Amino acid sequence: QLQLVESGGGLVQLGGSLRLSCAASGFTLDYYAIGWFRQAPGKEREGVSCINSRGASTNYADSVKGRFTISRENAKNTVYLQMNSLKSEDAAIYYCAAARRMFCDVNRLDYDYWGQGTQVTVSS
Repeated sequence: QLQLVESGGGLVQLGGSLRLSCAASGFTLDYYAIGWFRQAPGKEREGVSCINSRGASTNYADSVKGRFTISRENAKNTVYLQMNSLKSEDAAIYYCAAARRMFCDVNRLDYDYWGQGTQVTVSS
């Protein structure tokens, strides 16, 4: 069964950090661009960051530039999203997704596989 599983979400204080993981099973991520997305209540899903299949190129939404870092470890079939200096507006359900293409674009939502999401809550 092909699936993506996110983990690492939780409750964090304002200004804190979290690292999200996206692990694939049933297929290898080597040939897939991976994106992280988020959706807050009452809002549309938005792209946060993405990384190309080789890990050589990354893309970030303006709202997270300088605070979030995406990386991949193909040997572990896992992609990470390090989130620092978290703000209240970062609270959302975070999803990872895989697209069978080399390049990524944080504004594209056409991905082949999606995870179930992990909740990130930021407390003040």
